[in-house]
Amino acid sequence: MKEVTERFIANPDFTKEEFKELLKCAEDPEDAAYLAKEAARIRKERYGDKVYTRGLIEFTNYCKNNCYYCGIRRGNLHASRYRLTKEEILDCCADGYELGFRTFVLQGGEDAWFTDERMTDIIRTIRESYQDCAITLSIGEKSYESYRKYKEAGADRYLLRHETANEEHYRKLHPSNMSLSVRKQCLYDLKKLGYQVGAGFMVGSPGQNADCLAEDLVFLKELQPHMVGIGPFVPHHDTAFAKEEAGSVDMTLFLLSVIRILLPKVLLPATTALGTLDPKGREKGLAVGANVVMPNLSPVKNRKQYDLYDNKICTGEEAAECRGCLARRVESVGYHLVDERGDAVL
Repeated sequence: MKEVTERFIANPDFTKEEFKELLKCAEDPEDAAYLAKEAARIRKERYGDKVYTRGLIEFTNYCKNNCYYCGIRRGNLHASRYRLTKEEILDCCADGYELGFRTFVLQGGEDAWFTDERMTDIIRTIRESYQDCAITLSIGEKSYESYRKYKEAGADRYLLRHETANEEHYRKLHPSNMSLSVRKQCLYDLKKLGYQVGAGFMVGSPGQNADCLAEDLVFLKELQPHMVGIGPFVPHHDTAFAKEEAGSVDMTLFLLSVIRILLPKVLLPATTALGTLDPKGREKGLAVGANVVMPNLSPVKNRKQYDLYDNKICTGEEAAECRGCLARRVESVGYHLVDERGDAVL
């Protein structure tokens, strides 16, 4: 299959059928290593040996949605719910700034308590207090008008995983009141408003096949996002997919390399899910093209409550307080953490 990987490296503008052919190369360690080497070369060419940190603030685990794979879905009556106050969020930012973080990621479920008025007040206060920092939001599907208000208040980036670009697969993962077309429209709205936009998907989610993954890659090629977050599917015991197998670490690593080659300028995290399934997962992710890590700035008392999937790492080196531990891990694969906003190289 070397011919396919060579063709992809020479011109990554593949069709869906060509991407399906490329995905077969994941089964060949030589092909995977070949792509990983090229991805690492491109990543170093664009970003040097820098690894950017994002301070993750998981500020609410209430959610109006009932996505079948998610531990904080509305229907999970066993979830221990919480909301951070504005003051607690600002305390997280203050701690993060002291630790060297220059991007704050406000992540939460789709929680109606956090109205546009409350969100813009929080965003505006962070912007006024930390003018040299980037503010990223990850709070789901909103109206164009809401996104506009957040942008005017000072938000820079928005993460909204599309989860799958295949309509049939989307239906297997989400209830009927949710729509793939709405999700995609939100991403295009965010781009139109001037956000740095992040999309992404789970690798190995129930019902996913080569068609689904090929469509994900075609969609990313069309969207041209600034960030792409992918990680292996990890089941949660209080969901319909509790007994499903976790996604493959190796396939996730292969796809990280593919995405780096497809989108050379993209910001690409080595995700928590990767570190959950493999103790060296994030280092492996960085070695194959990733250039971002997202340690947790949330209050320690709440970290286990933001329970998206089982066994999510949320203490020790995942936590922002152990920046030194994380720095050593990053250095072990030839890179170094930096105290920078880490914007996409456009």
